[in-house]
Amino acid sequence: MTMHGVVVIDKPPGRTSHDVVLAVRKALGGVRAGHTGTLDPLATGVLPVCVGEATKLVPFLVGATKEYRVSMLLGVRTDTLDIDGRVLERRPPEVTADAVYGTLKRFVGRIEQTPPRYSAVKVRGQALYKWARRGIDVEAPPRQVEIYALDVEEASPPYVRFRLVCQAGAYVRSLCDAAGELLGCGACVAELRRLRSGVFFEAAAVEIGQADRREERERLCRGLIPLAAALPELPEIVLSEIWRRRIRDGWQPGAEMVNNRDDIPFLAPGDMVKLTSRDGELAAIARMQCGSLDLPGLPDDVPVMKLLRVFNEH
Repeated sequence: MTMHGVVVIDKPPGRTSHDVVLAVRKALGGVRAGHTGTLDPLATGVLPVCVGEATKLVPFLVGATKEYRVSMLLGVRTDTLDIDGRVLERRPPEVTADAVYGTLKRFVGRIEQTPPRYSAVKVRGQALYKWARRGIDVEAPPRQVEIYALDVEEASPPYVRFRLVCQAGAYVRSLCDAAGELLGCGACVAELRRLRSGVFFEAAAVEIGQADRREERERLCRGLIPLAAALPELPEIVLSEIWRRRIRDGWQPGAEMVNNRDDIPFLAPGDMVKLTSRDGELAAIARMQCGSLDLPGLPDDVPVMKLLRVFNEH
């Protein structure tokens, strides 16, 4: 039987995100799978992997807020901006804890970052790390990212430990490198653990590669989060069985589907909504073309929403 859902993997160090996806596919018998945001090989922690029909959710999950625990090493600069890279420079980290606190506070808010040379960002059709491995120096254009919170937990040079909440697309390695430059000693990431990706938390993470094949499969199956539950922030409209079948056959929802119902949530034009069956399965994700206050009295054949993804867990 094909499985569908999101499983939160506790990514081990030294493995790429793609390695983890391949391991999940293998453990679950070759099912389709894809992750929702790359973690560096050095990094550990929360890596949501979408399985089966849940792979259609990836575009809706990749932009989620991220939370990390970071250990920054002062006095060392490397080509990859973490301790796995080639050392470019060493300087004595003659800085105070107060200087560290003050410098890191400057990164809270909207900042500009240049993606690391060793990253998955594509330039001219190829990932930056592939250019770098060929010895070609290609730089991605700077981008604006948001750092929502940064709390220093310990500043005992040469190591600094802090927690970070940031927008998707922010690079912790670039932040540590920039902080090291401001402090005058250079810096790189020593340890990095993702604690949260959107609604997926460390507490739900499942280890992989620590058991025999059958036991691992059972653990992954137990950890599968249903499609609808993976989108808790989206307003929900429960479909009748007739409309569930129609939507899976390609019908675009008209006013007929929602007329004379008193359970429609408040919605504005442009809002996304999840359409579920009465047994809780996700049938579709749609974008509203009118607000819920405009629905009463509309002719049955007037389109009220546009389907973005249709799911079939059977």
